[in-house]
Amino acid sequence: MPVTPHKAQRPYRGVFPVAPTIFDERGELDLEGQRRCIDFMIDAGSNGICILANFSEQFVLTDAERESVMHAVLEHVAGRVPVIVTTTHFSSAVCAARSKQAEAAGAAMVMVMPPYHGATFRVPEKGIVEFFKVLSGAIDIPIMIQDAPVAGTPLSVELLARLARDFSNVRYFKIEVPGAASKLRSLIEAGGKDIEGPWDGEEAITLLADLDAGATGAMTGGGYPDGIRQIIDPYFAGDREKAKAAYERWLPLINYENRQCGLIACKVMMQAGGVIKSDAVRHPLQPLHPATRAGLLELAKERDALALRWGK
Repeated sequence: MPVTPHKAQRPYRGVFPVAPTIFDERGELDLEGQRRCIDFMIDAGSNGICILANFSEQFVLTDAERESVMHAVLEHVAGRVPVIVTTTHFSSAVCAARSKQAEAAGAAMVMVMPPYHGATFRVPEKGIVEFFKVLSGAIDIPIMIQDAPVAGTPLSVELLARLARDFSNVRYFKIEVPGAASKLRSLIEAGGKDIEGPWDGEEAITLLADLDAGATGAMTGGGYPDGIRQIIDPYFAGDREKAKAAYERWLPLINYENRQCGLIACKVMMQAGGVIKSDAVRHPLQPLHPATRAGLLELAKERDALALRWGK
């Protein structure tokens, strides 16, 4: 059932965390838990939400499950915040079809990595340009290009600026490669007004440097949007010292998620706080070691993360 797309004023700015996909202990979709997860993320201050990304375990879902999650989330959000739907696929046609479906269902934006498969199946620059031409022609909503090491595809500043210049809805860029701040700064300079949304990624591990470089959005894990808001809000209000102090306060947790836990961190926090019943990830992904779990929750509790008390 289509829902009314979000009408928030562009450019989209702020904290747009990745929502985890919620499973029960048997590894099946838990759509009721998914809805509670989304409610928590909105209550925690998310300016928008991204679904079906890598941190959502998109790579363990069937196409039918992807559709179930997408429709459940978009219908439940019902326009409260903009929702970005990840539609990455190697095939230009499949990515375009997924993106058209997301637009029809009410997505505010799609996020897409360049075509890749495994360690070596990639396409040259000509193929990347043609891929985004197909995608751009299929939809009217904005496209965010995810520039991430997992794709293994070099995306030069010149290429990204060209894509923004040539295709009117290629407007957002999530930069999470080494030297992200330098790349963001160069991209803003090269692309000018065509770069509507230069965004930070990788769980905010380089957030302050990226904000200094001109980032206007952050796509983080979903466990503590409230903490990321404490950094971004004062920064955008012109109080860098307050933002820096907040960043220093939350950085141990950011680092622990990024280096020790990965995508399961937000589920562990949500389960501990009664947001969801199970923090299960889908096999062959593994649960956290008990000691790692305890370290994560200790850091989250010290920072009074909302996830640990939202459901209690």
